[in-house]
Amino acid sequence: MIHNQIWITLSRYRTAKGKGRILDKGLEFDQVDRERNWFHSLHHTQFRTNYSLFMPFYDYVYGTMDNSTDSLYETSLKREEESPDILHLTHLTTPESIYHLPLGFASLASIPHTPKWYLWLMWPVTLWYMVLTRICGHTFVVERQRFNKLRLQTWVIPKYTLQYNFRFQKEAINSLIEEAIVQAEKKGVKGEDLNRYGGLYVQRHPHLKIKVVDGSSLAVAVILNSIPKGTTQVVFRGNLTKVAYALAFALYQKGIQVATLHEDEYLKLTKSLSATESNLVLAESYAHKIWLVGDGLTEKEQLSAPRGTLFVPFSQLPPKKLRKDCFYHYTPAMKIPSSLENIYSCENWLPRRVMSAWRIAGIVHALEGWKEHECGYTMSDTDKVWQASLRHGFHPLVTTQPM
Repeated sequence: MIHNQIWITLSRYRTAKGKGRILDKGLEFDQVDRERNWFHSLHHTQFRTNYSLFMPFYDYVYGTMDNSTDSLYETSLKREEESPDILHLTHLTTPESIYHLPLGFASLASIPHTPKWYLWLMWPVTLWYMVLTRICGHTFVVERQRFNKLRLQTWVIPKYTLQYNFRFQKEAINSLIEEAIVQAEKKGVKGEDLNRYGGLYVQRHPHLKIKVVDGSSLAVAVILNSIPKGTTQVVFRGNLTKVAYALAFALYQKGIQVATLHEDEYLKLTKSLSATESNLVLAESYAHKIWLVGDGLTEKEQLSAPRGTLFVPFSQLPPKKLRKDCFYHYTPAMKIPSSLENIYSCENWLPRRVMSAWRIAGIVHALEGWKEHECGYTMSDTDKVWQASLRHGFHPLVTTQPM
């Protein structure tokens, strides 16, 4: 099985890079089994040839290779590697998440990421990959899409979510991201959206033509539009990030009272927002039913929420769903338009044909032709980004909410 998967992964990697590809037709979820590569096309046009779609070596050995395979392969080699207009730079979440990428198992990539017990049987391969990336890790292409005339690609940094919390990993991660930005600049990429803030790299390379977008403004806009209408109070709990501060400020401007559960978070927000006592309070109880949550929410706090509470995450990672009597919104994300092609994998735990707000922001930034970066301390206007997203066919997610 491992031997077969190596061939399949290699084929998908070549297809994602765009070099040597014959057909431009994209894949969709209902066509996951119809993998297209430089060998597959003859299987559908010539009878009894090219049976081994991802392992053409065996067709050569057993004499089932079509006569035109060599010339087809030579023609495909002349095609240059595709340069994207928009680059989405992301990273792995857990060691097992490598199998949920399009380069991994198609059956897993085509559904939202959920833990699978049988992946523990793959631990030797998982461990080998972790060691390999630690020694010679570089960003790699995992998928490509097309949106009208724009070409999109996703590159993965071979680092895991947990590693972002370690100081000794900071230099290595920054080096990988900076290398990807410089490489994208050379390829002529118009915009690059990051899952982490990119102000450091803009400072180091002040003459970048590529626009670096962290997507914070659209993430805030999505969260604001996920809060039920008529809400006057919310509980605010989680690590205070750029999105968290911007969200708290937006709620303050809308006149919605923000109640924090921890005194240190209350003091930090008070200092940042210069809020009055009526707008920002230190909660004395868990009675509120609208909770805006991020990384750092504890199980005890979640279990203390009243029945029927709506948890709306402002972090990239969703909270564990510990309550069957409560409601959980998705992490900031939107449905994508039908004109966005070659979507055949799910983005982490999100449903099919749904993208995170951070990823969509980079696409919208390029479509609108905005000239400024959105990274570091810079934030785009949330309402402007939200309206632009709707204009280009992205739609908010509808989820069941308490009445």
